[in-house]
Amino acid sequence: MLSTACAVLTGTAASVAQDAPIVIRAARLIDGRGGVLQNAAVTVERGRITRVDPRSSAPATYDLAGLTLLPGMIDTHAHIVAHYGRDGRASNDGESEAERTLHALQNGYDTLLAGFTTVQSIGAPLDRELRAAVERGAPGPRLLTSLEPLTDPALEAGELRQRVRKLVADGADLVKLFASRSIREGGGQTMSDEQVAAVCGEARALGKRSWVHAHAASAVAAAARGGCFAVTHGFYATRAEFALMAERGVYFEPNIGVVIQQYLRNKPRYLGIGNFDEKGFAFMEAAVPVNLAAFRQALQQPKLKIVMGTDAGAGAHGRNADEVVARVREGGQRPTDAIAGVTSLGAEALGLGDRIGTIAPGMEADLIAVDGDPLVDITALRRVLFVMKGGTIYRNVARR
Repeated sequence: MLSTACAVLTGTAASVAQDAPIVIRAARLIDGRGGVLQNAAVTVERGRITRVDPRSSAPATYDLAGLTLLPGMIDTHAHIVAHYGRDGRASNDGESEAERTLHALQNGYDTLLAGFTTVQSIGAPLDRELRAAVERGAPGPRLLTSLEPLTDPALEAGELRQRVRKLVADGADLVKLFASRSIREGGGQTMSDEQVAAVCGEARALGKRSWVHAHAASAVAAAARGGCFAVTHGFYATRAEFALMAERGVYFEPNIGVVIQQYLRNKPRYLGIGNFDEKGFAFMEAAVPVNLAAFRQALQQPKLKIVMGTDAGAGAHGRNADEVVARVREGGQRPTDAIAGVTSLGAEALGLGDRIGTIAPGMEADLIAVDGDPLVDITALRRVLFVMKGGTIYRNVARR
């Protein structure tokens, strides 16, 4: 890990910047908005898509025969700095700032190579330095961050507004609010409706999005009524809350395939740390079928904007596509909708819909190619063989 992370830090990890116009041809192209082209070619110049040609026979710089070309994938909820410590446990006690930074860079690089060219990390203070490193050229996904979440229900509405202003002044791209307890503590509402509305209203006044951690149905409703931008989790939401979210245009970011599964598979790494006790694990195990049922219920609201987020933490970076696979295979989501959720709709939810998430002229050249057709076999999203972000190639296992 250390050698790879050092390469990432210095910008020496394998990548190929493209100065001259290039043409990428693939067996099929999924544009992120429901469109599919066969034997299409995409021309990239100076980091942007300039042409999309269906059934092109023009010579290709990269001929990805047999592969499917898609927009770079987007994870709207990850914890990019989270990693296992020196003892293999989910604790980083005794680590230096340099160690934490190198682990974060490694996580970002693993995520990028898995086809995720943009990630919203919500959030940790170290995200700010990681975001700056990527902007300077370190290989990693484009990064947005909330820096730190707002979690203290003892703060009055005015104090919460002040905290929002401080986060924005410090460079936060969005504001993360915990309106309910962790699922390991039952998920009950912690912030009052007034507190939720104060945070989301202040964020909106400052031109920032709000992302609300809410499990309890009452907390989800408070976020929707309080003018919040997005709700994450929603394990105990019902048809009424999903209808309210759809009516108010609130984005929903459920997590059914990565985060709880990662905790349960790696129980020895977590047990005894904070609320990762036997009671907490029992809550998580019991919540899995409830969460799946809630996701299926959410799908019954045709106007509900469901975006892809994993809540990926230690050990899950680079396996982000497992969430999309679970949504289709276990949740019953249509592959077209699941792909939109991880591309164009995700970009829209990050305020980047005019830049990324779609293969179209004028968009930034975030492109990936996978082995297979994810509209037929969604697990193809796990088999990423080509990754381009902003016109720079970071992975080309196809070598064509």
